[in-house]
Amino acid sequence: MLLAMDDDERPRPPASEQKFGAASLLSQESLDSYSLDELDARKALLENEISRITAHRAQAASHRIAAEALFGKSPASATPPVTAGDGPGTPPDPFRPQS
Repeated sequence: MLLAMDDDERPRPPASEQKFGAASLLSQESLDSYSLDELDARKALLENEISRITAHRAQAASHRIAAEALFGKSPASATPPVTAGDGPGTPPDPFRPQS
């Protein structure tokens, strides 16, 4: 008899090998043809998207912690947040001040 694995139990490729849709394509695009105003508008759009992702991640983490509390799994196993510049192969965030 075969048992089905939960999505959380399936092995996943490292973040550097995953596909992230349009975000992956943006990092490969040349910015040379953009004016300063266009770059500012693009930056604002991306900052809004980062805020949306951050809020969604916080909500998902909250749901996971609640589920783990309900089913007895330790919250310590929750994945820590990942930020730009963390981990191998991840480019640094050009808008975050460097330490």
